[in-house]
Amino acid sequence: MQDHLLVAEAIRCSVGDRVLFSELSLVVRPGDRVEIRGPNGSGKSTLLRCLVGLHEPDSGAVDRTADGVYVGHRSGICGRMTPIENLRWFAGIANASANDESLATALIRVGLGPARHELCDSLSAGQQRRVSLARLLVGPTPLWILDEPLTALDDDGRDLLGDLLAAHCSTGGAAVCATHQVLSAAPGARATRTVALGT
Repeated sequence: MQDHLLVAEAIRCSVGDRVLFSELSLVVRPGDRVEIRGPNGSGKSTLLRCLVGLHEPDSGAVDRTADGVYVGHRSGICGRMTPIENLRWFAGIANASANDESLATALIRVGLGPARHELCDSLSAGQQRRVSLARLLVGPTPLWILDEPLTALDDDGRDLLGDLLAAHCSTGGAAVCATHQVLSAAPGARATRTVALGT
């Protein structure tokens, strides 16, 4: 098992003249779960986008030694497609070998089995979030980067996310989550670490 999945060294990001964070360093190892905390506008989403390679920091470096999947705070799904069609598309861009049976299994796991052939526009916000979470089960990758993953989820959905994180971290995966809410502890994972922004 490799020593780390991601290393961020002294990264700095700003918006206009305002520095969101600077000299921020972070090492993510197998089994880790890191929660990024801070008030609105403190740079949580920007940090995650830096970690996944969607935003270039002003300075510093990010080294990813493992594949990762990013789920943003928006659902990121096409409303004119069904859940299974969305997952088929995600699998394609991730070069993941997934047939319709495995995609259906992922949707059943997140509680969307009966709705897998309905247009996503007809689903509730919580159901759309579950479609996004099903991406984590398609072509499993070691590193999960999740931005406000609890958004729109009911209590069962929150428990589901806790279970997904627990299983992922206990088998050598890791997760970095920006969140305003405490995520349930993942048995078998390293102790949860918190990175506070805007303090």
